[in-house]
This record gives sequence, structure tokens and C-alpha cells, in this order.
Amino acid sequence: MRTKSIKKNKINVITLGCSKNVYDSEVLMGQLKASGKDVVHEQEGNIVVINTCGFIDNAKAESVNTILEYVEKKEQGIVDKVFVTGCLSERYKPDLEKEIPNVDQYFGTTDLPILLKTLGADYKHELLGERLTTTPKNYAYLKIAEGCDRPCSFCAIPIMRGKHVSQPIEKLVKEAEGLAKNGVKELILIAQDLTYYGLDIYKKRNLAELLENLVKIDGIEWIRLHYAFPSGFPMDVLELMKNEPKICNYIDIPLQHISDNILKSMRRGTTQEKTTNLLKDFRKAVPGMAIRTTLIVGYPGETEEDFQILKDWVTEMRFERLGCFAYSHEENTHAYLLEDDVPTEVKQQRAAEIMDIQAQISWELNQEKIGQHFRCIIDRKEGPYFVGRTEFDSPDVDNEVLIDASKFYLKVGDFCMITIIDATEFDLYGEPLNE
Repeated sequence: MRTKSIKKNKINVITLGCSKNVYDSEVLMGQLKASGKDVVHEQEGNIVVINTCGFIDNAKAESVNTILEYVEKKEQGIVDKVFVTGCLSERYKPDLEKEIPNVDQYFGTTDLPILLKTLGADYKHELLGERLTTTPKNYAYLKIAEGCDRPCSFCAIPIMRGKHVSQPIEKLVKEAEGLAKNGVKELILIAQDLTYYGLDIYKKRNLAELLENLVKIDGIEWIRLHYAFPSGFPMDVLELMKNEPKICNYIDIPLQHISDNILKSMRRGTTQEKTTNLLKDFRKAVPGMAIRTTLIVGYPGETEEDFQILKDWVTEMRFERLGCFAYSHEENTHAYLLEDDVPTEVKQQRAAEIMDIQAQISWELNQEKIGQHFRCIIDRKEGPYFVGRTEFDSPDVDNEVLIDASKFYLKVGDFCMITIIDATEFDLYGEPLNE
């Protein structure tokens, strides 16, 4: 008798890439569980679903390597089936089918119902917003829109994710209420572009109205904004941020560059002057807010002068949080028509210089926090520390607050007041404030 036929299948979902992919994996897992499937996230399972990223070279390489790893496990008999979904699969499906034919099936970013059917599950419309969350219990991502209408020259997201589609407010409120009932205290709002939210369905930028509805939900204590586009930013959101304690004084606004020459070639629809004024308006409207941004260096045609303009501006603006990437030349984007003329080592050197400037700024800003008290959420216990975050820090990308677990006991998922006693460039050390 063949034992294989009676073995119960366990589906292992593997997530690569950004928080939008995390969200998509959680929706997939929620649907599978509702169909009675045994599903786990990045554990052991005989059926593997890899949710890939296809954004830039490094992410693509990681996705391809992960696919190859599991195809090899399939050939060794460790797993039975390998399915691939997500952005890489959406963008390069014919190439992947040719190059890695041993994958059982490839699916694109909009193929969830077909993927479920292949896995023996039904797509249940009534499960609107129900997910199996993979993040720590106290926070979850809330994807408020899919796709992007911006024409940025370097970006392949519209190719992989399509046009901007906002989710209706009532659907998002229902989803957030479900998360709150499951113990989620912090919502991290994500989209390819928060700034555009509502334009397609409400004919106006409607992020403020969405926030007004989300802050009313019992149990939700923090709401954080990720991935806002600088041009056309709805300024009424700032007034709400200032006056509503549940909305974190934090925004992630990827600015990419500041030299007017590069901004124009990138098709960003803004200038150095407009961007600088926008950031000044942010800080004036919400004193003490943390601004996170990301920059690209080594874009085609970036001269030493363009790079110097960027360096001077980073020094002047003193961002609370900043990441920097070397430009990746992506086929089918507008910039692919340009010559990728900045050598790889120059790109890497420029990225390192920006991050050195930022490390110094971050160290100085963190030193100012010593002796101050902050409300923190405790995400986890790791090694000798409880690890928490202030409202100015997003999970995985920003500073963490480390509290000595041999001296203090804290409950994971709880908020508590922490006094900062020491600081490095990217970490704070704290002790619970004596009540």
C-alpha cells in the first residue's frame, strides 16, 4: 500500500519581499485554513508556496534562489510540490517556466482564486479581510490599496501590481475590527501609494476620512502610515496626526533623490524646492514627528555634482530614519531606455556614504533621547532583552528599544513607559519607568 496517498498534506507558505507580500500571504493562509487545510508559515510542509518579490536585482536573486532550493528539495523527495506566486512570477512567468520547469505551477499577483483551486481550496468571498497573521500578535499590516498610477521611471511595480485600486473604507474598518478582536493594537497602513488613496473610488484624496474611521476602533492604539508619495500629499492628514493620539507621529515618504536633474529624469513630478518645503510643512504641522525616507543612488546620469547635492541635503534635513539603495536597472521601465552608466562600485560607495552621514545623524538624535520617557510597545523577547519600539519606529526597519530581561519583566504585546538610559546609532536602551 502506498503510504504517500494517505499522508495529510501540510502547506508551507514562504514570504519574500515587502510588507505588501506579507499581507498577501496572510490572506492566502486565511483562505486555506477556512477550507480546512493544514497551513503553516515558513515551517515544514510537503507542499510549498513561495510568494516572490521581483522589485530589484537583489530581491529577484533571493526569490530565484529560494525557488531553486525548494525545487532541489522536491527532487530529493523532501517536499512533494512547489508552487510559485507573487511579483517575480507575475513579471517573468514565461522565463521562469522555461528556466525552472520543475516548479509545479506559476501564478501571478491576481491569481489567488486559481492558486487556491490548485491547492484544493475554494475562494471564499465572505472571508473579506480575514487573515492568518504572521507578524507578532500586537501589530498587523492593513493594505488599503493595490497597484500604482505613478509614472516613476525606475519602478516596475505598475507592471507587477497594475493600476491603483483603493479598498472601500467600510471594508477596511471591518478588517481592522477583526484584527483588534484578535489582539492587534497597532495597524500599519500600507499601499504602493497612500497619498493617492480614495481618488479612484471617492474622486478625492481620502486618507484623512479613512483614519477618522479607524481611530474609533476599540483596541487599536497606534496607527502608522507607510509609503506616501510626496506630490499631492493630503495635508489634512497632518492636522489629524497632530490632534489624534492614536495616529503615530510618523510617516514613511520615499523621496528617492533631490537633485532637480535626477528628479526630472525619474519622473517624480516634484522639485528640490517643493520637496524641502513639504518636509518643513510636515515638521511645522506636527512638531517632533519622525520622517522615514528612502533614497536611490547611482541612477543613470547621476553625476558627482548630483550626488553632492543629495549628500548636502541629507545632512541639512536630518531625517529621523533613512534607507539608501543602489539603483537597479529594470527591464520594461522607462529608465531602462537610459544607459546604466554609474559603475556598480560607485553606486555601492555612494550608498555607503549616505548611510555614514545618516548613522551620525541617527546617533546624535538618539543621544538626545537619553533621560527621556517614551511609551513603547513590547514586540518580543530576544536573547537577554525585551525588544520594544516607540511610536517613532516601525517594525523591522527602524530603531528598537532594548530592556534588560534579567532585571525587568515585561509582557510581550503590552505598552509600557520606558526611560532611555543609553543609545547607539540604531538602538536605544531603556528601563521601565517606576509607576
